[in-house]
Amino acid sequence: MNLPHGKDFRPPRLLRSGHVQTMLSSSGVRRLLLPRAAKTVLQGAEPVVVDGGGGVRLTGAYTAQRVASTSRGLAVLFHGWEGSVDSTYVLQTGSRLLADGWDIFRLNFRDHGDSHGLNEALFHSCRIDEVVHALGDIAQRWPMRPMALAGFSLGGNFALRAAIQTSRVGIPLAYVLAVCPIIDPAVGLFSLEESAPWFYQAYFMRKWRHSLLLKQQAFPQHRYFEMSELKQHLRGLTEALVLRHTDFKSLQQYLDGYSVAGDAMQAMQIPATILTAKDDPVIPVGSFETLELPPNVELDLAPYGGHCGFIRDWGMTSYTDDYIAARFNALAEGMSPIG
Repeated sequence: MNLPHGKDFRPPRLLRSGHVQTMLSSSGVRRLLLPRAAKTVLQGAEPVVVDGGGGVRLTGAYTAQRVASTSRGLAVLFHGWEGSVDSTYVLQTGSRLLADGWDIFRLNFRDHGDSHGLNEALFHSCRIDEVVHALGDIAQRWPMRPMALAGFSLGGNFALRAAIQTSRVGIPLAYVLAVCPIIDPAVGLFSLEESAPWFYQAYFMRKWRHSLLLKQQAFPQHRYFEMSELKQHLRGLTEALVLRHTDFKSLQQYLDGYSVAGDAMQAMQIPATILTAKDDPVIPVGSFETLELPPNVELDLAPYGGHCGFIRDWGMTSYTDDYIAARFNALAEGMSPIG
């Protein structure tokens, strides 16, 4: 099987800007223009609460395939920061895999989607243990095999870290694919503040502040932040919440806590693919070029695509759908999912 690669993605000239790709990826225009087939994963979806361990509960949605007598396997999807199981890219990828005969589980991280009232403690990016525990619960409750995982942006970072741990704890994850994952969080934070256009930080901060206010409304008896802290920019608010709500002694220690830079991926025991774009304005490509990867981890650098965009045409569909489906299907057919 000839698997697609990043170099094969060649959008029309007017869609080749990394900024255009990035802005279209999460725009309302894209959601409106997507064909009905890109939302079929919503049909018959079962809302689910899964066990994150230690009393933690995470929400998600399970959709069973109906196109074949036997499922190809279970595809688990992770959204990005301040996304949800209903983010456009999650619905689009889930619908594509559903059409190919995969059962789909879309997981919300803590405090994402409509889950702010489920757990009193705040979400932060080092809460990997609850996500791994949730994967174990998902694997037991929906035992279709193989089980494959795809994540986007921060969800890609979570997916890579979770995949490293699943082999250690006996969760039968067979393959992981990360699209534009955060590699070195410190570099990503500095990039958003110092080199990326101002509107990226404004976009993320607007969504994050809204999420924090929803959390405060869900638990009015708990003081999560001071209003002066909420008015800070990305670095200041992140540091304030890290020092207030985690055991980390500094912002840098926290950022290092969810880094997968350097040789961290050497611990990966299963096949893995990292797809990113050289023109990603949110996560600098240099973070990927310095990775030390074992043979079972594939790094695919596309010339175009922006941050989690890969919009192929004015119909707003994404190249990542076919890319992910081809690799998942190869896995289901007993072939290597990495090219």
